[in-house]
Amino acid sequence: MTDSQSYIDRKSYFDNLITIYGRKPVLEVFQTENIQPKRLHLADSNQNSGILKEILELANRKNTEIHYHNKKALSRISKNGKQDQGIAVDIEAPRYQALETLTLPAADTGQDALAEIIALDRITNPQNLGMIIRSVAASPCRGLLIPRSGCARLDPLVIKASAGTLFRAQIYHCETIESGIEYLKTIDFDVLGLAANGSLALSDVARTGRHVFVLGNETSGISDSVRQSCDDIVSIPLANAIESLNVSVAASIVSFRTVS
Repeated sequence: MTDSQSYIDRKSYFDNLITIYGRKPVLEVFQTENIQPKRLHLADSNQNSGILKEILELANRKNTEIHYHNKKALSRISKNGKQDQGIAVDIEAPRYQALETLTLPAADTGQDALAEIIALDRITNPQNLGMIIRSVAASPCRGLLIPRSGCARLDPLVIKASAGTLFRAQIYHCETIESGIEYLKTIDFDVLGLAANGSLALSDVARTGRHVFVLGNETSGISDSVRQSCDDIVSIPLANAIESLNVSVAASIVSFRTVS
């Protein structure tokens, strides 16, 4: 294997890891039977008592690698030194994958005639992100696309809001929403932005083909760069002079739109 290929393989591996921080969230990870933590990261200043002692016992039982760091190094791993409480864990989530791994059947009839993905453009509220993950996980959608840049991180707040469905949802990641959209276009997805002023009603979107629905920021909606990449702008018709819906509610409606 060349050094270049080795680097690519290592990067792909680490890109597919999710890092959880904080004592209670990390304990919950180790207490969940179907999750196999890869590495436990601890500040070397921790006192190994109470909840930390319990975590260490579970880590040894699950044969998890244990690494000790100074607080500064640990904060680089958790990316939240103020709230990591001196602990973080890397999890290999089997349903958290690079967008390029998305494969779809070639069939153009029956159930395989429809493939839909929800994509997020600058969703920054962890509560919203968690609820979107839960809706998509429960829906017929093929998955959720979350860019690694611009959206809320998959952290303990998101896990809590998703009610634990983060590890059951099919989630694809890309570097930016623009790069994700560009890739999806190469595999014949129509890009549909969601906005109140959309010219096409959600109910009028065909129930065949490949669609990616892009939901925008809680305050400003989809960005100009995303809007320019869209094949159409879709709206959810609202009654009683209501101007907009919470983005997590809109995601639920779109996710289940094909359910009769």
